[in-house]
Amino acid sequence: MDLTTTYMGLELKHPVVASASPLSQTLDGIRRLEDDGAAAVVMFSLFEEQIRAENEVFDRVMGSGTDSFAESLDYFPAVDEEEHHGSEHYLDLLRRAVEAVDIPVIASLNGITNEGWIDYAKEMEQAGAHGVELNIYYVVTDLEQTGRAVEQRYLDILKTVKAAVSIPVALKLSPFFSSMGHIAKRLDEAGADALVLFNRFFQPDFDLDQLEVAPTIQFSTPDEIRLPLLWIAVLFDRIDASLGATRGVHSADEVIKYLLAGADCVMTASALMAHGPQYLKTLVDGLTDWMEVRGYYSVTQMKGVMSRKNVADPTLFERTNYLKVLKWVGTSPPIA
Repeated sequence: MDLTTTYMGLELKHPVVASASPLSQTLDGIRRLEDDGAAAVVMFSLFEEQIRAENEVFDRVMGSGTDSFAESLDYFPAVDEEEHHGSEHYLDLLRRAVEAVDIPVIASLNGITNEGWIDYAKEMEQAGAHGVELNIYYVVTDLEQTGRAVEQRYLDILKTVKAAVSIPVALKLSPFFSSMGHIAKRLDEAGADALVLFNRFFQPDFDLDQLEVAPTIQFSTPDEIRLPLLWIAVLFDRIDASLGATRGVHSADEVIKYLLAGADCVMTASALMAHGPQYLKTLVDGLTDWMEVRGYYSVTQMKGVMSRKNVADPTLFERTNYLKVLKWVGTSPPIA
């Protein structure tokens, strides 16, 4: 049974990858992820705000965190006055992790300025990262800013970082584009080594007692697989960039579905937080058992079997499926 796969040019022993989470905040945590079977580890994100906070603006950054990327709320390392948690700590941990484990270690960067994207990406490369994952996300509250300008920001950041480093560069994308396929194609043409679909965002809630905007923290659910599953199936074999799947991976079923759609690797964090790093073995064993029953001898053989390119009726990925679902709902017996 050949479980190997290639993701952003990196050879992986199987497709299950530990995505950014608190589990990678220590060297022991990264070692445990390797020992328990991760094919690669994406380290927790380095936030440019986090580094600025060390200087003077930490309180302000945290106060405005309600419209930040999910990891800035869920995975933000706790601040201890006697412990340094800035870029030096991150880069030192990255350097030691690369030396300590035999699997690829991918750095994760969430910047806010051009200088931040360039400088930290360079430092991550110098620290030995096998690749860097860029989390580009910001809430556009300027009503005059166009969708084209937002897309151009993604493209400019990618081109800038690609020109600054020689290691593979992945983009972890938001699903909130008016034309997801088009921006994926443009990022591919601009040199992205991988696209990771999709980011999870924690939306703010209202505290009715205090009348304050309150951040919320929730793990993913298996139902969240559907949107990234759709777009991976649509993009498979139509762009050169690798496709990384993330969101909703809680069992081997989600791993299998993502691979059948065309993913090159499948990332999980919530399941490992809920069940522990040892759950990686459950995911890989479940994939292996399913492949044996179905007669697949390699991940490559099964990859993309259910993609838009290979299914008998590709319109099921489009409006036709919507109409069929509505018809099914209209003819099905009412739910008691």
